[in-house]
Amino acid sequence: MNAEAVNPASPGPVTPQVSGAAAPAAPRRKARPRIDLRRLGRAALLGSAARGRLPDAISHVAEAHRAHHPDADLEPLRRAYVLAESSHRGQMRKSGEPYITHPLAVTLILAELGAETTTLTASLLHDTVEDTDVTLDQVGDQFGAEVRYLVDGVTKLEKVDYGAAAEPETFRKMLLATGNDVRVMSIKLADRLHNMRTLGVMRREKQERIAKVTRDVLIPLAERLGVQALKSELEDLVFQVLHPEEYAHTRELVAENAARADDPLAAVADDVRKVLRDAGLTAEVLIRPRHYVSLHRVSRKRDPLGGADFGRLLVLVQEDADCYAVLGELHTCMTPVVSEFKDFIAVPKFNLYQSLHTAVARAEDGQVIEVLIRTHQMHKVAEAGVVALGNPYAAPAEEPAAGDGERVDPTRPGWLSRLLDWQRGAPDPDTFWSTLREDLAQDREITVFRPDGGTLGLPEGATCVDAAYAQYGEDAHAAMGARVNGRLATMSTVLKDGDTVQLLMGQDPASEPSREWLEHARTPAARIAIQRRLAAHPTPAPADATAAPAAPEGDGSPAQQAPRPTGDGPAPRPASADVLVDRPGATVRLARCCTPVPPDEITGFAVRGGVVTVHRAGCAVVGRMRGAGRQEVGVSWGESSECRVTLLAESFGRPHLLADLTEAMALEGAEIVSATVEPPDRQRVRHTYTVLLPDAARLPALMRAMRDVAGVYDVSRAQPQPTGA
Repeated sequence: MNAEAVNPASPGPVTPQVSGAAAPAAPRRKARPRIDLRRLGRAALLGSAARGRLPDAISHVAEAHRAHHPDADLEPLRRAYVLAESSHRGQMRKSGEPYITHPLAVTLILAELGAETTTLTASLLHDTVEDTDVTLDQVGDQFGAEVRYLVDGVTKLEKVDYGAAAEPETFRKMLLATGNDVRVMSIKLADRLHNMRTLGVMRREKQERIAKVTRDVLIPLAERLGVQALKSELEDLVFQVLHPEEYAHTRELVAENAARADDPLAAVADDVRKVLRDAGLTAEVLIRPRHYVSLHRVSRKRDPLGGADFGRLLVLVQEDADCYAVLGELHTCMTPVVSEFKDFIAVPKFNLYQSLHTAVARAEDGQVIEVLIRTHQMHKVAEAGVVALGNPYAAPAEEPAAGDGERVDPTRPGWLSRLLDWQRGAPDPDTFWSTLREDLAQDREITVFRPDGGTLGLPEGATCVDAAYAQYGEDAHAAMGARVNGRLATMSTVLKDGDTVQLLMGQDPASEPSREWLEHARTPAARIAIQRRLAAHPTPAPADATAAPAAPEGDGSPAQQAPRPTGDGPAPRPASADVLVDRPGATVRLARCCTPVPPDEITGFAVRGGVVTVHRAGCAVVGRMRGAGRQEVGVSWGESSECRVTLLAESFGRPHLLADLTEAMALEGAEIVSATVEPPDRQRVRHTYTVLLPDAARLPALMRAMRDVAGVYDVSRAQPQPTGA
């Protein structure tokens, strides 16, 4: 790995500058100064490497490691250093230091983040196979299969040109290796951080090329792995290379603020400590300075910057419940900015991040102070992400490891798990590459809730299509619509943070997704699944005119009018023999506005031509006819139970819906008199059927059968209409 020279003006890692406690919950580690690479180079060459004794050159690594893992066995680190130093001996960096200073610096970064011993061992050896005569087999023989696997993964990453012109297939293989073990990418990110720190002597063009790749690929990956400490410093280093003028201006702002006589953050921090101390809450209150990129973003929104804009308060407690207790005290004793409250403890981010975010207004000048509240463990994970998880693939002590060589994976972040599914499901490398780049560009996430109380994490702008594939995977092809916050919604509906989404699913396993869904899919999982299904089942050529009618497909496809059933039998009979009328010889007609059937309560009215129209008692027309002085005639149902009724069915469009619906009606003995389908409105289709039933008692069963047809979400009797008889 070609890390070059010391960067003369690196912002360095951002660590809390001011601390205090109501009652400190745990001792804080003292911030370590940046290691002097020249001194480290001399120590690497002159330090003792006697067997059984820890070399001086890795004493700082051992100290950082023991701070997180007091009982760690340092022998693997000693042996790894001895092998790495002897293998790299004679190799120099462009800055003049021995090359061994690079793997030492990378390992120190990971040690300070809390990486476990296996990761640190592999980090010390991560360049040996690529740049020296050491082989993977030798690494495996001396350090075991796990270290061999990690070194092999990092070596493969180094052979990848993953800039803008990267071959999609090569990039896919790189990320596939990462997905199999997140520690591979942890080492790669630490390696890139040290290289960015030492970028100064390279040509300007090469600096910019490396910085752009870091910005476009590695920083988003660090975000998804939750390694905020690496991500923040990488952002600042990229900012320095690509935007030197803005970077210099931001540094000036920081320097000017540091020279201020008053510090509103310090004053509010003291107030918070007093509030929590009076409430009997044990908490550590820190001032957390913003890193340069974050401050630059704030400065573009607020000019001039106030003293409170240069950092945030961080409150650390022991238990989850204490987080909410602190929040309650702050909101009780100070003026909260309600719109700034976010609960990432109850609903963690996709990258494992948990914290309460709130803000309070300063009484003196109205400045808003942002406050982060979390436990010490949450803070560790927020800073180090997957690195803080240790070995995420080790089987629990009470459970055996998975058989057949399968790697146990209890804690890998969902994003990386989904990554493997994407690369397997993508029809081709280009599709995988394009969808991945789109996903990396997403920097905000929303959380939506399922009716069962579960949650789905989706990118901002996601639709019901994305929710369906996030919840059901390949089975989402059968989705027909959704209810969002209890209301019917189309698959193209854009979801908002906090929405409750109930997907309406069909029962046909062979269902096809709508091609229009691609326009509404925002997640790689949805896009790849839809593209793969459509590629495997291309749309057939249109059938001839005698084919069974199909309902509209997708959002906004042209509706088709259901043909009136035809046949060789007689025309349907009017259902008049079922009604007894208190007027001998009168012709009876069932009103079409309300289509009464037994055992509906009915009434009749005499109209022109000696005809008696029969209405349901609740029909709106009844009141108007009574008000107009129409003569009311007594009517009742006869012994015959045959009836004619008009039913309204509402559905989502899908192929062959009409064929399935009319088949279900026929199986219930319904004879269709007429049927119409209205043009679709946002994928919803409205059907109207007038049917003859040999027995009115079969009407409930008919309506149930119609509702059971995939895609139909409601069936009802025709409601009384305000029209004349």
